[in-house]
Amino acid sequence: MALKDIVVIGASAGGVDALQRLCAQLPADFPAAVLVVQHLSPVTRSLLPQLLNRAGPLPAHSPQDGDAIAPGRIYVGAPDLHMLLRPGKVLMRRGPHENRTRPAVNALFRSAALAYGGRVIGVVLTGLLDDGTDGLIAIKAAGGLSVIQDPKDAEWPSMPQNALKRDHVDHKLPLEELGALLARLVREEAGVGIPLPHEYAVEDEMAAQEFSVMDSNMITPGEPSHISCPDCGGVLNEITVENELRFRCQVGHAFTPLGLAAAQTDELERALSVAARTHRDRVRLFGQMRDSAHARGLPHAEGRWLEASRESEDMIAVLERAMTSLRRQPSEGEA
Repeated sequence: MALKDIVVIGASAGGVDALQRLCAQLPADFPAAVLVVQHLSPVTRSLLPQLLNRAGPLPAHSPQDGDAIAPGRIYVGAPDLHMLLRPGKVLMRRGPHENRTRPAVNALFRSAALAYGGRVIGVVLTGLLDDGTDGLIAIKAAGGLSVIQDPKDAEWPSMPQNALKRDHVDHKLPLEELGALLARLVREEAGVGIPLPHEYAVEDEMAAQEFSVMDSNMITPGEPSHISCPDCGGVLNEITVENELRFRCQVGHAFTPLGLAAAQTDELERALSVAARTHRDRVRLFGQMRDSAHARGLPHAEGRWLEASRESEDMIAVLERAMTSLRRQPSEGEA
């Protein structure tokens, strides 16, 4: 009899503390493997494995590519690597970013659903945006269970809140009650595994490839949209599975609609900032030219440079208003 022996957990902002508190609740005889993805900086060493190792009785570490999965252990995603599952082992791969993140919660959850079906329990904790929601939907579709931290209890409620909006979650509890729930669920018989649509397997294979050697023959699922990828400028395909829309380009970068909107906002803010800085440089240049024309007794040239300087100052004001308007757009929690 198979049990629910694969627990995958995702967190973002506020997740380090939440994960420590959750791992402290898990008993020493916990009969399932726990696999954790926390959004991490790609350029710094993560201390999360050591923190979780000290937090509770279960040993925690960041696995190597191909390591075997064993019950009663915590496997922690490493910076700049997706952590993916295959039957009996963990993959650590530098595949394309998903919502500009690597490791990504959706990538872990999707691979767990494909590899273990009804044996999987997916858990979404505190965090920004909606990473993990599509992964929970895949887990549910494959026969597994979905669990979220109560958004009212989360330091950053967006991730569990978006999961609650877009998926029929099985359990919603405060963090302090999640450990006892998981200890009970992992001793229950697993649900019947349900095969997932082909698109999930293709996206999982894309995540498992090294980004620098992506298979050029792999066909991106979905249909071309009229939207470009914020990461590489390529065309994004629209993928609709389980009534959920997401996007992926030919290079492999993936986005949820909320993640895509956030990435577009970042690009717009960068572009507006560059434009405003350039106009400030122009004001300085035009001021120098005006002073030079004045010193040489050229009033017409002086007037031209003065007018050009005023036009750039007007453009700076327009650009600053546009950046203020961007910041007032719907928050990251509104899917």
